[in-house]
Amino acid sequence: MAVNLVVSFALAILISSTPAVVGVDATEELKEAVLMLDVGNFSEVVAKHPFIVVEFYAPWCGHCKRLAPEYEKAASVLRKNDPPVVLTKVDAYDERNKELKDKYGVYSYPTIKIMKNGGSDVRGYGGPREADGIVEYLKRQVSPASLKLKSAEEAAHSIGDKGVILVGVFPEFAGTEYENFMAVAEKMRADYDFFHTSDASILPRGDQSVKGPIVRLFKPFDELFVDSEDFGKDALEKFIEVSGFPMVVTYDADPTNHKFLERYYSTPSAKAMLFVSFGDDRIESFKSQIHEAARKFSANNISFLIGDVADADRVFQYFGLRESDVPLLFMIASTGKYLNPTMDPDQIIPWLKQYIYGNLTPYVKSEPIPKVNDQPVKVVVADNIDDIVFNSGKNVLLEFYAPWCGHCRKFAPILEEIAVSLQDDQDIVIAKMDGTANDIPTDFAVEGYPTIYFYSSTGNLLSYDGARTAEEIISFINDNRGPKAGAAAAVDEKTQTDTVEEEVTSSQEPVKDEL
Repeated sequence: MAVNLVVSFALAILISSTPAVVGVDATEELKEAVLMLDVGNFSEVVAKHPFIVVEFYAPWCGHCKRLAPEYEKAASVLRKNDPPVVLTKVDAYDERNKELKDKYGVYSYPTIKIMKNGGSDVRGYGGPREADGIVEYLKRQVSPASLKLKSAEEAAHSIGDKGVILVGVFPEFAGTEYENFMAVAEKMRADYDFFHTSDASILPRGDQSVKGPIVRLFKPFDELFVDSEDFGKDALEKFIEVSGFPMVVTYDADPTNHKFLERYYSTPSAKAMLFVSFGDDRIESFKSQIHEAARKFSANNISFLIGDVADADRVFQYFGLRESDVPLLFMIASTGKYLNPTMDPDQIIPWLKQYIYGNLTPYVKSEPIPKVNDQPVKVVVADNIDDIVFNSGKNVLLEFYAPWCGHCRKFAPILEEIAVSLQDDQDIVIAKMDGTANDIPTDFAVEGYPTIYFYSSTGNLLSYDGARTAEEIISFINDNRGPKAGAAAAVDEKTQTDTVEEEVTSSQEPVKDEL
C-alpha cells in the first residue's frame, strides 16, 4: 500500500493551570492573572475586550505545562499595561469546549490566538513562549502597527539580527504608498515587525541615500536585506512572504524559527530535511551544500531544511528515524519517503539528483512485526497491514491510535471488550495500529486519534464515525461484514446449479475486491 505523505504532526517547538470556573466577573479578574474561559463564558468575555489573548491547552500536554508559569507571569505584568492586555486560557481537551476547539481550528497544544475587536478579528500568536518575550511581543501588538525610527541607535536596536523586519522609507508620511504600507503592517503585524522613517541613512544596511518611497526587508539569513518599490497591497504582502522566508529553514531551539517551520511543513511541496549535529566539524560544509542544493533545485518544488539533531527528537520519533544514522538526508514527496543515512556533505546534490530522476527506493516507517500476536486485539504495523487487513479475506476492524491520546486510552478497554466478544468468529479480526510509529496507507484518512476503519471480507472499506461503545460497534460490524465462510460456500455451490436469472439477482454474491 502507498505511504501516507501528509505531514500532520504538531511541531515540537520549545516552550499552574488554574481551576475551572463557571463564569468570570470583575472580582475574579482581580484574583487571577490568567482568566479561565469555557463555552459558557467565552463569547461574553471576548466581546467586552478590544484585545484579548486566548491559549487553548490540554491538561496532559507537556508543552502547556511548561508554558503555564511563563504565561501567568506575563499575564500579571500585562494586566497593568496601558492599555491592559488580558490573557486567558481554555481547556480544549474538555468535551464541553469542543465547539470552541473546532471553531478556532485547534489541532495541537498549546494553540494561542489573538482576538481583537470583540472577537471579530482573530490571528495566530507568533511570539516567544517565555514571560519576557510574551510581554514584549504583546506590547508591540497593542502599539501602532508600524513605529517611527528617529535615529541610528533606534534602528540598530529595533532591527538587530533576529527575525524579519520591515522598514518603509517615505519622503513624507502620507500618500497611497504610505497608507498601503500601514494597512499591510496592520494585517501582518502578528508575524513581522514594521517600522517607518524618512531618513534611510540611519538604517544599518542597504543604500542609505534613497529617499523613497521604498520598503526594505531585513533578515538574518540569505542576502540579509531586499528592497521593493511596489506598494500595491497584494504585491507588498507577496514580497514579504517570499523575501522573508529562508531558502533553507533551520530546525533548532531558536524561537524565531518557529513560524518558518510551521510554514515549511504546511507548504504543499516535497520536503528535503538534512539532520546533522551542529557541533559536527563539517557543519559549514553541510550548510554550504544544502544551500547550493536549494539554489540548484529551486524549480523542482522542493523545500529545504537543515536541523540540529539535538533539538529534533520529536521529528525523529514521528518519522521513525534513528540518531545513529546522522548525518542523514530525509525526503518526503508524493511518491514516497526516501532516506540517505550517514552521509557526507558532497553526497547531498548527487543523491537529490537520483531522487529527481526517480531512481530511489521509498523508505517505509514500521514497527517490527510482532513475533507473537495472539491477543484478542491484534497488533498491526506497516509491514504486516497487507497480510492482516487487505489480504486476509476477513472482516477487520482497525483502530489507529496514538500512545499519548487520552481518547485512545479511554477506548482501549472497549476495543478489548469487542475483541473478546467476537473472538470465536473466525471471520472477524479486531486490530489496532500505532499511527505515530508506522506509516499509514493512503487508503485511510487519519486526521486525529482514535480513527476507526472497517474492511470487510468482500473488499469494502468504511470509516466508523458512530458512538464508541461495544454494542454500537459490534452492530456496525455485523451490518457491514461479508458473508460467513460457510454461507459463502453454500451460496457458491448453489450458483453453480441455479438459473442465470437467479445468479444475477442473488444478494449473496461476493463483491469483487478492487483494492
